[in-house]
Amino acid sequence: MSVPSFQFRLGTTILFGAGTAEQLPARAAEFGARRIFVVTDQGVRKAGLLARIQEPLMEAGFRTTVWDEVEPDPGLETIHRAAASFQEDKYDLIIALGGGSPIDTAKGVRVIAGSGGHIRDYAGVNKVPKAAGVPLIALPTTSGTGSEVTVFAVLSDWENKVKITVTSPHLAPDLAIVDPLLTIGAPPGVTAASGVDALAHAIEAFVSQASQPPADALALRAVELAGTNLRTAVADGRDLEARTGMALGSLLAGMAFNNAFLGLTHSIGAALSGHAHVGHGVAIGLLLPYVMEYNAVARPEKFRTIAAALGRGIAGLPLDEAALEAVAAVFALTEDLGLPRRLRDLGVAASSLAGMARDAMGHGMLRMNPRPPAEEDVLEILRKAY
Repeated sequence: MSVPSFQFRLGTTILFGAGTAEQLPARAAEFGARRIFVVTDQGVRKAGLLARIQEPLMEAGFRTTVWDEVEPDPGLETIHRAAASFQEDKYDLIIALGGGSPIDTAKGVRVIAGSGGHIRDYAGVNKVPKAAGVPLIALPTTSGTGSEVTVFAVLSDWENKVKITVTSPHLAPDLAIVDPLLTIGAPPGVTAASGVDALAHAIEAFVSQASQPPADALALRAVELAGTNLRTAVADGRDLEARTGMALGSLLAGMAFNNAFLGLTHSIGAALSGHAHVGHGVAIGLLLPYVMEYNAVARPEKFRTIAAALGRGIAGLPLDEAALEAVAAVFALTEDLGLPRRLRDLGVAASSLAGMARDAMGHGMLRMNPRPPAEEDVLEILRKAY
């Protein structure tokens, strides 16, 4: 068997399972921490999740300061406001509690605290010169971004109408505590959008130009978990089995794309969010099947495997038809989840499509797409999605 050479990176220790968040005080103590800066958002606070984390820490003698001003798809200004608050005192641990937005904000805080400057200076690959001296523990409350184990922080540059990605091994959290119980209260819309984002991570990593055996195995299992559990998690958010399946699927997808990267769905999604302020998960869920349809011809065997993992009956079908069953499966899933199917349904102006296509061509993940697109190809995908 011929196996290509590869590098697999995982800089984060993972603690997974229902109830694992109860170990947070003990784990914080292992870092020698006494003063903790907690990064979160108002939704997490209102859901009671902050209290569930903060009160045991305080009872254990930790001093905690909470910064809860993170918005969805955080802007660059948010990173600097959080960093300024962090630098007002001397903290020896950061805890990020929430979805990808608080976790990515906490990553940005560490960059500014450790290296100074403006966060825009670090957009791109390996531009963060050194690791911050303060460790980071991430506790995700949604199953979607996988940010708790990745080397990426995705931020919104609203001034220039683009998403920027900071990529550096120095961004990866030191510890991820993935407790499915923390996701129980996520609303159906959030569960759907974040869950389909996790599915997209798995699919794009699986068919990526940088795909590799360990990431493939993780990505394919993540596809299966999302296909099995996402509908139930949206329909009945208190179903712990479905929540656990989605938490594991999101985690595995994050581990996969941390090494195999993403592709055209996320390239166009970044442009769409920048131009139209569409939430990340909603943008990805809308675009994913259209991009899969474009890419299927480049990786038909892998798309056939995705179709099977999503439960489609493909026995006896020609390869090209079996590959397109993966597209049909994702279209059916997004429809069942009640996610938007057309850009016009989001209020996107037809006149903005050309600008989105142009901006998508500058996204770093584009080069990992299995089928290299021209700008006209991207524009045609957007027109189909319109």
